[in-house]
Amino acid sequence: MTAAAMTSFDEIYGLPDPRGYFGRLGPYAYHTPGHAQPVFRALAGELAPGRRTVLDVCCSYGINAALLNHDVTLDELYAHYTSPEAAELTTAELAERDRDFYAARRRPDAVRAVGVDVSRPALEYAVAVGLLDEGHCVDLESAEPGERLRRSAAGTGLITVTGGTSFLTERTFARLLTAAGRPVPVASFVLRTHDYRPISRCLESYGLTVERAAVTQPQRRFTDPREQQLAVAAVTALGEDPAGKESAGYFHTRLHLAR
Repeated sequence: MTAAAMTSFDEIYGLPDPRGYFGRLGPYAYHTPGHAQPVFRALAGELAPGRRTVLDVCCSYGINAALLNHDVTLDELYAHYTSPEAAELTTAELAERDRDFYAARRRPDAVRAVGVDVSRPALEYAVAVGLLDEGHCVDLESAEPGERLRRSAAGTGLITVTGGTSFLTERTFARLLTAAGRPVPVASFVLRTHDYRPISRCLESYGLTVERAAVTQPQRRFTDPREQQLAVAAVTALGEDPAGKESAGYFHTRLHLAR
């Protein structure tokens, strides 16, 4: 199943703040960042001094950074951004509220957070409210990282991805690891409809070993029967069993950890 065969949610990533993101994805029970939260926190806790930077690819509004560095759950973020009170605010007012919201919940073990995305509005919001220390608007599928991103990659201890692997190839990871100049661990939550093997081979060529989790987690509900039909066919073609997972109405995702 190609990314083009999935329902497009492109419109929610170009908005000036995250309310549309949470409002659009909530009805489909999108929850991968929530599943990733304890995994990313545990991996960040292992980072050595001088490498306490996490670089999130396809970071959108900094959701993974919010969950990594703050005492908040994904369900609480859904409630926060879809509340009647939030609906009444301008983007500037929401950003002011969010700066206080996240500052009050900042964890003492917070790490430096760097985000890469193609959406400038999403990045700008995440930086403005303090979720990202740096935001880099670049498509690494088609462009080399700039000098500022290269410097950040050199100090990165962990690369994370929760939703982008369906849209990425090994080019993005090769460019990041080349910029880092060493084998940086990569934690990716990958849809079972996506063949991650080309990316795994790329990561292995940089000296990493890829571990594939046995368990899977639901990503979101399908938007319609055709999306489900295509997902079941894609999972089956990759040698997986859709029973109880895609056949039951949900995309499923699996952690691939390279280190």
